[in-house]
Amino acid sequence: MPFLGQDWRSPGWRWVKTEDGWKRCEPFSPALEDGNNQLKDIGHTVIITGDDEDEAIYSTEDCEFAAKKRKKDHCMNNTQCFYREKWIYVHKESTRECVYSSSQRHGYCTLGEAFNRLDFSSAIQDIRRFNYVVKLLQLIAKSQLTSLSGAAQKNYFNILDKIVRKVKEDQYNPRLIKDLLQDLSSTLCILIRGVGKSVLVGNINIWICRLETILLWQQQLKNLQMNKQVNNGLTLIDLPLHMLRNILHRLSDGWDVITLGQVTPTLYMLSEDRQLWKKLCQYHFAEKQFCRHLVPSEEGHIDWKLMYFALQKYYPIKEQYGDTLHFCRHCSILFWKDYHLALLLKDTGHPCTASDPDTCLMPVSPQHFIDLFKF
Repeated sequence: MPFLGQDWRSPGWRWVKTEDGWKRCEPFSPALEDGNNQLKDIGHTVIITGDDEDEAIYSTEDCEFAAKKRKKDHCMNNTQCFYREKWIYVHKESTRECVYSSSQRHGYCTLGEAFNRLDFSSAIQDIRRFNYVVKLLQLIAKSQLTSLSGAAQKNYFNILDKIVRKVKEDQYNPRLIKDLLQDLSSTLCILIRGVGKSVLVGNINIWICRLETILLWQQQLKNLQMNKQVNNGLTLIDLPLHMLRNILHRLSDGWDVITLGQVTPTLYMLSEDRQLWKKLCQYHFAEKQFCRHLVPSEEGHIDWKLMYFALQKYYPIKEQYGDTLHFCRHCSILFWKDYHLALLLKDTGHPCTASDPDTCLMPVSPQHFIDLFKF
């Protein structure tokens, strides 16, 4: 017979001292209750349609059960403590050797363990690391979600929740988060429809609950209103033309150029500059790729703006991040590097034993981070 009471290994109830004495805290917060009420507005059923137009309709009872599981998971997430380490040892050998070395050198051999150990929760608060973490979450959503353990999946959605809250509060780069949620919802739809064929850690109702939450986030970001900042000082539109042109030429993403061009008519005129889009194409793509996808304009010239987006469909663009994880080839350690401490205290960010640590460091892209844990 299953044990339905509270696990004796849990941290116990939370108590708050009041004027009338000690009172026990509620197992879920009012913010969670508001989120459940918003989910009811979306509908009592979730319909998932595939390419063959087969429909899997989940009944109201399943959704109500999922809502209860959501409250329970929220309570468990608040008591769950993940590690916040600045570095971890990565053993790039076979799985058997990895398990053996973990007892000696504290090595990790799975993507989920590394994801739990490294402090991604604090990294999203740093504007230099925000885009890096979002891109990593997007790559995991596309191909590595089922490879995560149950604890790593819970940590994944906790970090995603913090990212959505940050975007709603700061209105920082909502387009990037919308792309992440779109890829994640598509992956979850495929996994839920193919339950039994794919490996899903946890009850199916928990995954339906997560999908409902993602749909709610997408709706909230769709209705997101940008707050107009009141500034009596110098603004962007007050800058001279050569400075505005210089700002546009420093952007490496074509969508950022288009977005900035929508601010004022002057910026729109500068964002349509052919030389600007030509430099973007030359930065991201090789000349051999130009010849295969030439897009001439009506005047007979090359339309570099259309060519940029045409090439983007066939070839990946170069990724740029303010800060990334670093890998020490000498120590086989993956870590976050604090540049302030590196300048002030000459701290390498990890206990390096090399004579010249800077020569052993290598920046790790999000895709490289995932590839480190493939055997």
